[in-house]
Amino acid sequence: MLLHTHSTGSGEPIVLIHGLFGSYENLGIIARSLAEHYHVINIDVRNHGLSAHSEQMTYPLMAEDLKQTLDHLDLGKVAMLGHSMGGKLAMAFALAYPERVTKLILADVAPVAYPARHQQILAALNSVPLAEIKSRTDADKHLAQYINEAGVRQFLLKSLDKQEQNFNWRFNLTALTKQYDNIIGEPQQNGVFAGPCLFIKGGLSDYILAEHKEQILAHFPQAKIKVIEGTGHWLHAEKPVIFSRLVQDFLSV
Repeated sequence: MLLHTHSTGSGEPIVLIHGLFGSYENLGIIARSLAEHYHVINIDVRNHGLSAHSEQMTYPLMAEDLKQTLDHLDLGKVAMLGHSMGGKLAMAFALAYPERVTKLILADVAPVAYPARHQQILAALNSVPLAEIKSRTDADKHLAQYINEAGVRQFLLKSLDKQEQNFNWRFNLTALTKQYDNIIGEPQQNGVFAGPCLFIKGGLSDYILAEHKEQILAHFPQAKIKVIEGTGHWLHAEKPVIFSRLVQDFLSV
């Protein structure tokens, strides 16, 4: 499927890919800093944002979505930056089509299968009676029964849209719930991307661990890892200036 995209800036192209439950707007701060020197293409992956919905959610399918979208935009080779699930998609694309990627940047994610860690969020989202709520405040009250962190709830509520008759999630909650095991699985078991590759880890996050190094280097032999101390999984939002500097330094070499 062709994905929804939002383009800014001019110059060499770089594709930005958001994480689970997100949309192209999530990397907006980074997009604005990069747009001063690059042609930035933010995308909504399938079942998210303004892109089409599907019952299937696998990394090979999402990589094919990305290929079709880049072909449609007449973009041959691009740099890629992905956060979390978006990082896994960027890995899957680079391993399947290494000739299409100039440089690869992965924000706080490794090419490994993770244990399930979103059950509370999925339960919270599925608890919201969309046909009955009258406001985002109503939805927030339902989410709060499962999720204590106000910031997490506000992030999720960004994808709650008011329709004519009721509210709806912009992401395909049914598919994300059913396909969750694929989303937390390995992005691609085979292939090598031998080009420049940067992993940026949140110092307080456990998404990139020492035991992941062997698998990282097996697929990405030129991989370098930088750590932003004092940040968790949302490192690009917590310390955007440092994150942007790391990205721009890597792209400029």
